[in-house]
Amino acid sequence: MTSLPNYGDLRAELETLTTEAFRPELSEIDRLPTLEIARLMNGEDATVPTAVAAQLPRIAAAIDGIAERMARGGRLVYAGAGTAGRLGVLDASECPPTFNTDPAQVVGVIAGGPTALSTSIEGAEDSKELAAADLDALALTADDTVVGVSASGRTPYAVGAVEHARSLGALTVGLSCNAHSPLAAAADHGIEVVVGPELLTGSTRLKSGTAQKLVLNMLSTITMIRLGKTYGNLMVDVRASNEKLRARSRRIVALATGASDEEIERALAATDGEVKNAILTILGGVDGPTAGRLLEESQGHLRAALANASG
Repeated sequence: MTSLPNYGDLRAELETLTTEAFRPELSEIDRLPTLEIARLMNGEDATVPTAVAAQLPRIAAAIDGIAERMARGGRLVYAGAGTAGRLGVLDASECPPTFNTDPAQVVGVIAGGPTALSTSIEGAEDSKELAAADLDALALTADDTVVGVSASGRTPYAVGAVEHARSLGALTVGLSCNAHSPLAAAADHGIEVVVGPELLTGSTRLKSGTAQKLVLNMLSTITMIRLGKTYGNLMVDVRASNEKLRARSRRIVALATGASDEEIERALAATDGEVKNAILTILGGVDGPTAGRLLEESQGHLRAALANASG
């Protein structure tokens, strides 16, 4: 006779998690009118930014650590399973077109590999060894940062990724939605955005997923601001890979310089379409090659390059 698996311990653990808590006041939500359910859900979502705000000092400290390492050539690596993993891969994939980063600079790894982006491979989240193997494939260094993402804060894949990365000397961040989580405890920087029980019991793709997306937006965007990938709030490192982005490139140069369309076209032609370089040729009164040299000397920071051009 085959013995049945004993899930008692895991069930008891889940019952201690805020993200898994049952809300009896919503037990008949399926009987409500659609508009009322939508209002309830919208009200739940409105509480997420406040929960994120409570963690801003921890988020900022993590960003400063990430930016310091990336300025030395390090990488930002997200690691997670399920929704958390997909959000990490999404954030990483949007950095090259937005900030002209090399695809290897910001990387998302997900339990189960690329197939897990569109197909549920939930069992993969149970393996710390799989996380270590995925990170070893990247040949981590002490200049890299690994961000483990897990709503519960106990997912073995995310915890294992952080533990393995820390053992190799990399900076580690643990992003979860429960207080006192193993993930935060394992990381150099623990960020715990406690959004409370979900509208649907345990469905952490809802408020928890929204919270994770907001924090990941901050980690990548503010890191890129610190690295000089923007000029004010303009995306001056945008990669013009389609017609919309080519038009946006010209608009960015116009907003930064106030130059005429003809002057903008000349500047972009002289700099092979590089927005940041084109702005420098106009505002700094230098030619294309000089703009490239000044930006290289200033590690890509346009304000510093402009100061050197005028100095």
